[in-house]
Amino acid sequence: MRVTWITAEDVTSLIEYGKSPGKYTSSAFGEISSTYWYFFYKSGYIHNVVIGPLEANTTYYYRCGGHGPDYKFKTPPSELPIVFSVAGDLGQTEWTKSTLQHINESYHDVFLLPGDLSYADNIQTLWDSFGRLVEPLASSRPWMVTEGNHEIETIILLMEHAFKSYNARWKMPYKESGSTSNLYYSFEVAGVHVIMLGSYAKYGEDSDQYKWLQGDLGKIDRVRTPWIFVLLHAPWYNTNTAHEGEGEKMRVAMEPLLYAANVDLVFAGHVHAYERFTRVYNNTADPCGPIYITIGDGGNREGLALDFKEPQSELSLFREASFGHGQLTVYNATHTRWTWHRNQDDELVVSDDVWLTSLSTSAQSCQKLQESPTSNNDEL
Repeated sequence: MRVTWITAEDVTSLIEYGKSPGKYTSSAFGEISSTYWYFFYKSGYIHNVVIGPLEANTTYYYRCGGHGPDYKFKTPPSELPIVFSVAGDLGQTEWTKSTLQHINESYHDVFLLPGDLSYADNIQTLWDSFGRLVEPLASSRPWMVTEGNHEIETIILLMEHAFKSYNARWKMPYKESGSTSNLYYSFEVAGVHVIMLGSYAKYGEDSDQYKWLQGDLGKIDRVRTPWIFVLLHAPWYNTNTAHEGEGEKMRVAMEPLLYAANVDLVFAGHVHAYERFTRVYNNTADPCGPIYITIGDGGNREGLALDFKEPQSELSLFREASFGHGQLTVYNATHTRWTWHRNQDDELVVSDDVWLTSLSTSAQSCQKLQESPTSNNDEL
């Protein structure tokens, strides 16, 4: 597990940790701290320390840099069941605070974020305030993120190096998964293989991301990880007028890879609303395609995407323009429950609820259907 923190002064990149408050039985040193410049802004000192090996499903107490407050985090389980919280397009509004409060009140092992974190948009101090905002949650559970358009932060002729702040502050385990870019990677936890794709990295058949994805999918052992989830930012399926068609080129390039691998679920953000589709492939209902879910409703400053197209597509089963978050409970190798919770409900009211069956259990029948000219959708 990697711990990242930022200090005003350059201190030792050291994490001390143990299973009791204030009693540190282990320690680890990390990379030499780094900073970055963005015009006249200089970041604090960014520290990255990898600790472990750690016991699964265990609470650890730790401190950073050899002094300071005592934090604690809980490691995910090594076996199913496991619970993910999912929300995209967070930002730093009162709605964001509501989303984080709802997530904090619900049990989860890992948080997944399909892009658009701070909405700094070149104002670098907003990266600092975002870190302070999410610290209570991000310091206690693993946060696994991918980039959105608001992380690009380029200015023509002045700042042409994209994702400078994002890559410096949110280092993901891309090297561990064989990727050459922090913008796309994968990881495994319990019985789940999670793939984080980059909507704003090259994705054509000759691209590094495409070749990496092809290789990553080919290595998956569906006995060890019967579930495959994918996260990206710009949705491939969307019945909202906001950002309509922006993910289409990536879908055309990469959707056949996900379909051939029997991917179970694809999460996206970007559209500031919630929408759940049936199992789909190539714009047609297909029992062997992934379920597509747009969850760009974390609380951003741009507001909600209120304009859904009418009449509603038969592929779209549930849609609502409200802020909220989702809970993905993987109970075993065959069954998962997905629930969506809107923020305006004071309590954790379930607004959308569906049970899923893993496509790993029907891999052979799906292979036959993929080879046939047509197929129909029956169950999720």
